[in-house]
Amino acid sequence: MKKLISHFKFRFIQSFRILNLNPKVSIPVLLVLGTLIAVRLPKNEYYPVIFFILIALFHSERKDIPFLKKVFVQSWRWIILLETGMMYTALLFGNVHYKIEKTGVALYLLIVVLAFIPPRTKQWLSLNWNFIPNILFEWKSFLRKNSWRAILGFIIIILSSYHPLTLIFAGVFALDFISFIYQPHESKEMLEMYFKQYTLKEKIRKNTLFFNMLLLPVYCSFLILNPYESLYVVYYLVFMNLYLLLSLVRKYKNYNHKNKDSDYNMGVYLEYFLCSMTIIPALFMLKSGIKAANQNIKTYVGS
Repeated sequence: MKKLISHFKFRFIQSFRILNLNPKVSIPVLLVLGTLIAVRLPKNEYYPVIFFILIALFHSERKDIPFLKKVFVQSWRWIILLETGMMYTALLFGNVHYKIEKTGVALYLLIVVLAFIPPRTKQWLSLNWNFIPNILFEWKSFLRKNSWRAILGFIIIILSSYHPLTLIFAGVFALDFISFIYQPHESKEMLEMYFKQYTLKEKIRKNTLFFNMLLLPVYCSFLILNPYESLYVVYYLVFMNLYLLLSLVRKYKNYNHKNKDSDYNMGVYLEYFLCSMTIIPALFMLKSGIKAANQNIKTYVGS
């Protein structure tokens, strides 16, 4: 029992440490939890299904099974069952709109099954995405490394178009992934070769066009389902595009061939989120950022 209590104390402290030090994890987690607490779904049965999918995704990404087997030799499956059961229960009771019903209770049985399903050791889905042109190499690289996440996220964003509130929440969630598309730095040789063929203006135009082509089904679906709420789509389009452009321009404004990636963190996310939300500050930031980015590119490429 003492070992079990110590383990859960460690887990509790570890979760706060991860949320504090890793914005790639913390921002999506906080956004998802906020959404799950605030959003009212059409049917009560939807909540436990969504929560179970989240728990299953968490289980599939576990890397601590060897550790659990070493510490809890005979009872490590019980630890998995307790952890996943507690998280599922917290999600069920954390949503202010959910009322206990049979679907939520029945899915506890599948929580038990998870303890006997080993986490994945290889990527589930890996696609080449060769139809994406080389000028969009950041998107191609990101999608190759995160194929199944990207597809799942795209489906969720399309489904979010059924209501203005879910549209905005899903959009805010997607912003964090946009930031990581432009986080890695290419080599100075690749940067020089790229910008001898294209300008920053062309890069911005191509990336914006591709991004809006991806979101076109969301725009259309929302207008069909909510024809009298078209202003939401206009704001959504401006908001999302401003954040995309701020992230892209920041990459080249701060580019240094000695750094493998940009120093993206929660502070940057919140700054760009607030600026994009209020629009005008984002436009001023873009104007100065593009000028600084062009100047920085010239130091590597020349005039």
